Amino acid sequence: MFLELDTGFLLLRGSNSFLLVAKAVSGFGLCIEAPDGEYVQGLSPGDLVAASAPEGGPVEPARMLIDLVRTYRMPLIVLPKDHPGSRRLRVVVSAGPVIELNCGIRRGTHPEQHLLCSSDELAGIVLRGVSGGVEVSRLPETVTVGHLPAA
Repeated sequence: MFLELDTGFLLLRGSNSFLLVAKAVSGFGLCIEAPDGEYVQGLSPGDLVAASAPEGGPVEPARMLIDLVRTYRMPLIVLPKDHPGSRRLRVVVSAGPVIELNCGIRRGTHPEQHLLCSSDELAGIVLRGVSGGVEVSRLPETVTVGHLPAA
């Protein structure tokens, strides 16, 4: 399914969780700080930056996280697998040309940017940045789609 997305945000909402998606405006090297070292992943204009809130909550923190990455180029921090802080992360972010939502991973512990922790109601959704929007695969019928203007 093609969903239009230009400068604003795409909001996919389940009954208890949501995913907020935006496009990278320009190309840059996204630094990923992981326990075993630093990685740099190139992002191109039109790649996706997505914030997942597996337990729901307000959308504004997700919007801020996306802007910290795509506008201010803040690095992503990856926690070790058994880090106690991963339980307290309410919103997690991922960036790249393709993002797959997965409920079987621990929040904030995966440097692979094609994977993003989600609730089980959004698990399996695959997002692909395409010209003029986002190609969404495996979108459950119970998920509502909305748009938010650019901040």
